Amino acid sequence: MTHLITIDFETYYDQDYSLSKISTEEYVRAGLFQTIGFAYKIDDAPPKWVSGSELLVAAALDQLPWADSLVLAHNTMFDGSILSWRYGIKPMGWLDTQSMARALHGVEQSVSLKNIAVQYGVGHKGTEVDDAKGKRLVQFTPRELERYGEYCKNDVQLTYDIFNKMMGKFPKSELKLIDLTLRMFIDPVLRLDSVLLEQHLAETVGQKTNHLVNALQAVGHKDLAVKHILGDEEVKAEVRKTLMSNPKFAKMLESIGVSPPVKISMTTGKETFAFAKTDAALQDLLEHEDKRVQALVAARLGTKSTIEETRTQRFIDIGKRGLFPVPLKYYAAHTGRWGGTDSVNLQNLPRQKQDEPPPKLKQAILAPEGYVFIDADSSQIEARTLAWESEQDDLVEAFANGEDVYKIMASAIYNQSVDKISKDERFVGKTTILGAGYGMGGPKFQLQLKTLGTEIEADEAKRIIDTYRQTYPKIPQLWRESQEALRCMARGQTMTLGRNGLLTVDAGPSGGRIRLPNGLYVFYSGLVEVVDGEGKRQFQYTTRKGTNKIYGGKVVENFTQAIARCIIGEQMLRIAKRYKVVLTVHDAIGIVARQEEADEARAYVESCMRWTPSWAEGLPVNCESGMGMSYGDC
Repeated sequence: MTHLITIDFETYYDQDYSLSKISTEEYVRAGLFQTIGFAYKIDDAPPKWVSGSELLVAAALDQLPWADSLVLAHNTMFDGSILSWRYGIKPMGWLDTQSMARALHGVEQSVSLKNIAVQYGVGHKGTEVDDAKGKRLVQFTPRELERYGEYCKNDVQLTYDIFNKMMGKFPKSELKLIDLTLRMFIDPVLRLDSVLLEQHLAETVGQKTNHLVNALQAVGHKDLAVKHILGDEEVKAEVRKTLMSNPKFAKMLESIGVSPPVKISMTTGKETFAFAKTDAALQDLLEHEDKRVQALVAARLGTKSTIEETRTQRFIDIGKRGLFPVPLKYYAAHTGRWGGTDSVNLQNLPRQKQDEPPPKLKQAILAPEGYVFIDADSSQIEARTLAWESEQDDLVEAFANGEDVYKIMASAIYNQSVDKISKDERFVGKTTILGAGYGMGGPKFQLQLKTLGTEIEADEAKRIIDTYRQTYPKIPQLWRESQEALRCMARGQTMTLGRNGLLTVDAGPSGGRIRLPNGLYVFYSGLVEVVDGEGKRQFQYTTRKGTNKIYGGKVVENFTQAIARCIIGEQMLRIAKRYKVVLTVHDAIGIVARQEEADEARAYVESCMRWTPSWAEGLPVNCESGMGMSYGDC
């Protein structure tokens, strides 16, 4: 018989040692860690509270039927890592109401236990934890411990009740993905190469000055650059002044191939540089894969280190504490994709550039002794999915037959046979196929090509976009149908979208949603139709950061990425039947396998990533894979 154990730990925390200040990994592995107590319930039995010495807690935990149980918590990454790392407990599987809440209600609302309990009407979370700040176990009076125990038992009961209310509408396959995601963190197997990381940190710190100097020279400040090299303290203010000049900073970015981020000024209503500290576009450049960009933006913002330095130091610190737990947030994005969490975002590690060695951070992530790392990346899955769902069957057939769709696109653009397409022309065709599928216009396409090192005139950019839309007319038709879907959602109506009515659109309980093949949704909370200052009708929905505009092409992008994620998720579950899945980044899946069965494992992973669910019949997915002793080797 399989049991359900719902659990919640209460642990020591203080002003600095808390989950609001440090990562879960550091918190649970720290020497300061102490269990004050824990509450649990087995199946539907009343919750119980246990508090006492470490020996008493460990003995109490040992009495529970873990081998025959699924473990449920509201933040299972925390409670599960305590069970695993501190007490060596390995249950049958992991469940998490926090993850379920993100998938069921969208990523724009709070999924704290307090808020979800109110939303489901199961009770209210207490506040006794606030009184425990800075108190070790011996500092609690018997009455305080009793009250703390009641608080903890209430959390367990709330979690259990929420889970039962969610279960009726939550797909079982997605429960398995939650378990798989949690295992990457709770049951780590990857190692970190501390020697390589220390070397990389030293190199990165040294390179930061060089990047800044080169940028100064690029905008004509050679004297200032020389002084900076010499360490003249008096020039720091002058360097800062140069960096704070919007035109000069923009020129620096352009000199290293980056288009300066822009926004619409709230004051003038005109386009201006997005260079304020609060501008998300500038913050994103802190994590740019080009370290020169990181160095420039860090200097502009006055930060002491670049993201590469911070990330490398974090890897070093994790490696000192043990194996590398891979922290991924299930259903982190609007489209349901995974995201980084716990101060480690593997989704935006530097990518390998052509003719360059693998990034050091990826090289530092090692398979266990005696194992190999296999990383398989789904090929062009968004472009393939878009062609399939829009019923653009000539493009679907080209993908299925292994034809060079980039050359085919370039052939239409340049009006010449496929066999005469040059490398540069194919690059334009590739950029068009991968970038023009969601309603991109000529100006944006021109800017995208420029960012990638190819400059064309505005008229030529428009002509290429028009050619794409004429060559594959069913894709723009899907944009128009998706625009109509927005009207339906805003007006409380229902319709279907995509091949064979794959997607269902309705108003939902909060303003608009699209039902995906896995039974979950893409949400547009508070979706409304409005009239702008020019009298044009448009749609917008609410997010935590404010109001977002939405249109047909963007809707297509959202559900195409969501469908691709559904496929990747099901492929991941097939792979996990035989091999340990250790991470997923975008459309790639990483596993480890014993060295003696490396080739067999690689073939199996590739076969899984060329498989499609029954609801996606005819969608020609493909993949490419790499294998080695490290993530970087792949």
